[in-house]
Amino acid sequence: MFWMPVVLSEALRYKLLKLLADEPQISQRDLASRLGISVGKANYCMSALVEKGLVKINNFRKADNKLAYAYLLTPSGIEEKALVTVSFLQNKMREYGELQEEIAALRREVLASKPQTQHLTIGEVH
Repeated sequence: MFWMPVVLSEALRYKLLKLLADEPQISQRDLASRLGISVGKANYCMSALVEKGLVKINNFRKADNKLAYAYLLTPSGIEEKALVTVSFLQNKMREYGELQEEIAALRREVLASKPQTQHLTIGEVH
């Protein structure tokens, strides 16, 4: 799972691999835009994926007869995407649990100070 430098967060690795799996013909410019990174970083990421054997690049001709690329996940890339997805999901579930605990604590705090905060309206304090 450590195929790129620490520069890429788990969330970015997840989104990158998901986008490539869902849209193999995406351009690096569109990939960069969708991920919120520079085109140079997108190119760097793609080169790293190819170098690690996680992505294979195929050339094809588009309808306007221009050369384009398809980025196909290799079997190793599919396995990496599965590992990153599981890890990403586990982290999101942990974050969700932490948020639920924080919300419950805030609700208790608001309810405990209710006489002083009666003028405030919080829809789901109960």
